Amino acid sequence: MIPLRLAEIAEIVGGTTVGDSSVTVTAPAVLDSRQADPGGLFVAFAGARADGHDYAEQAGRAGAVAVLGSRPTPLPTVVVKDVRSALHMLAAQVVARLREGLTVVAVTGSQGKTGTKDLLAAVLSEAGPTVATVGSLNNELGVPLTMLRAQAATRFLVLEMGARHVGDIAALTGLVAPDIPVVLNVGVAHLGEFGSRAAIARTKSELVQGLAPGGTAVLNADDPRVTAMRALTDGPVVTFGRAAHADVRVLDLSLDRLGRPSCTLRTPTGSAHVTLPLIGAHQALNAAAAVAAALAAGVPLALATAALTTATLSPWRLEPRDLACGATLLNDSYNANPDSTRAALDALAAIEGERRIAVLGAMLELGDDSEAEHRGVGTYAAARADVVAAVGEGARPIADGAGERALVLADNDAAVHWLRDHLATGDVVLVKASRGARLDEVAAALR
Repeated sequence: MIPLRLAEIAEIVGGTTVGDSSVTVTAPAVLDSRQADPGGLFVAFAGARADGHDYAEQAGRAGAVAVLGSRPTPLPTVVVKDVRSALHMLAAQVVARLREGLTVVAVTGSQGKTGTKDLLAAVLSEAGPTVATVGSLNNELGVPLTMLRAQAATRFLVLEMGARHVGDIAALTGLVAPDIPVVLNVGVAHLGEFGSRAAIARTKSELVQGLAPGGTAVLNADDPRVTAMRALTDGPVVTFGRAAHADVRVLDLSLDRLGRPSCTLRTPTGSAHVTLPLIGAHQALNAAAAVAAALAAGVPLALATAALTTATLSPWRLEPRDLACGATLLNDSYNANPDSTRAALDALAAIEGERRIAVLGAMLELGDDSEAEHRGVGTYAAARADVVAAVGEGARPIADGAGERALVLADNDAAVHWLRDHLATGDVVLVKASRGARLDEVAAALR
């Protein structure tokens, strides 16, 4: 974060200072008092279960020098009526002061956002100082917190933008208009919240509509709903995908025995061969999206593709682990929807092993289509795994779709016990579900 005196912060957000207004904030803003850095700003929300203001002293012990909140605290505090609005105003102002020389890239899509963001951050970091979203902090709080990590030397700001309602992404682009909006796909994630795939497409298109003047949109050439967003901008568009007309085209895609993809990326400026240290054919498309955005940002193709060969992903995204029993764990437990689960199952099927075991939990927020989507994933899984274990009552339709290859495990404890009893040397086990199913507990117990 750029250095700001508390009095300056109060002026920006229309708040009142209580305590020493000359204190200078020099480190990022945080919501978790335990994560405060020396010189940082603790943002306190009064929630239904906990009041952040009560943790101000803990934040101070961790290094925070000030608080942004709705009431005074033991630390110097900027008091405002609406903390979220104040956080938004502060983030927008900080980035506005840095805008000259700063390229803002924003990534959205129904799946693949975090992986593509991670790849893009790896690429851009080779070209200049880069700040990117940590993990999947992509909502109305995570985006401004990421923005506040930008400093005077920052050249690239990479923002993952998620949504659960129409208008959510428009609100985020209202904080900062992206120079390079990247739209990956329109799937069925959060279908229960949006109500229709058309509404999801409309929401994702808000990223293109929020494009900064003179910016370049990056769109998936393989997804007709995304390609249609070209009409929303008069500016340049760069496309990526496997389609013949894609500007950054994936060619000659192959997988090694561990499911890691290699391909040729053909671009308007030349071609390059890329071998990714990641699991899953879908990562080749994510890499193409990252390269397309990097080219739009002026990064040479050779630099971009070289960076991809050592890129890593945020935790719990098809994360491989060797287990003591000789089996291999693919921990993809961070989140799930039907499309991302199919991609994970394809990755499982591509890996050499004695048996392939898919441990699948519920996929949440699918609305009226939930049972059919779960059943469809079960059918898909049965064609790619030797055993399909559905964990929890919400995942039972997966077992119905998987037929003879399926078993139902009552809960996470039951899943752990079954796996400990049945895993053997050479097995490959995929663990995947929506975050609410907490299958990360299963993965952790196996490790």
